[in-house]
Amino acid sequence: MSRFQNVIVKAPARSYVDGLTTSDLGKPDYEKVVEQHKAYVEALKSCGVEATELQADEQYPDSVFVEDPAVLTPEFAVIANPGAESRNGEKDAIEEALKNFYDKFYHIEAPGYLDGGDVLQADDHFYIGLSERTNEEGARQLKEIVEKEGYKADILPLKEFFHLKTGIAYLGNNNMVVAGEFIDHPAFADYNRIVISKEDEYSANCIKVNDTVIIPSGYPETKRKIEEAGYRTLELDMSEVQKQDGGLSCLSLRF
Repeated sequence: MSRFQNVIVKAPARSYVDGLTTSDLGKPDYEKVVEQHKAYVEALKSCGVEATELQADEQYPDSVFVEDPAVLTPEFAVIANPGAESRNGEKDAIEEALKNFYDKFYHIEAPGYLDGGDVLQADDHFYIGLSERTNEEGARQLKEIVEKEGYKADILPLKEFFHLKTGIAYLGNNNMVVAGEFIDHPAFADYNRIVISKEDEYSANCIKVNDTVIIPSGYPETKRKIEEAGYRTLELDMSEVQKQDGGLSCLSLRF
């Protein structure tokens, strides 16, 4: 895996507490999510990246989840077409921010829609999940784009998870963190699988940022397994993010 040099993050808006969610974990505490987000940004910086910090946007309660409006590679950026109507306009601010870093852009066009949370890159291979937020047309467009650029791509219908990356993470060196429907999925049979149990499923959404794997706190078994695979870990409290269906990967664009 190439080293990340930059991340884009966006401060949580006060309207965050009224954002979209399928969880029944209660309403988020705004002050607490602000604290957790600050700790997240500091953790990223400690991994050796420069952070571009965008201001909160009250118009878009879910806009703290910057991963969904774009898919990034070292060579080009794909501006997604988020599947939730209330979130679709988030892509404009993200594209504007990315113009400081990229010259080459592609766009997912309607009737295709796609969330970045449904896209996992493992070296030269992209896995694209079909979900409530990513349809076949959006997935097909992304597959076409990345294949044209020399990558491989597979489209995977999801059965359980909200987003593809809800239950999977790539750590490099052929090591894949898998939970739920991905544990025995044939698409991942050739990876060294770090298997996450049902009760620890949330922690499958972890992120490797250069030499560190950032994981949600409260999952000692996941921490042990990842460290046994040879990685240094850093734990963060994600309670208020989890309430809105969010995870560690959702909160940043890393490139």
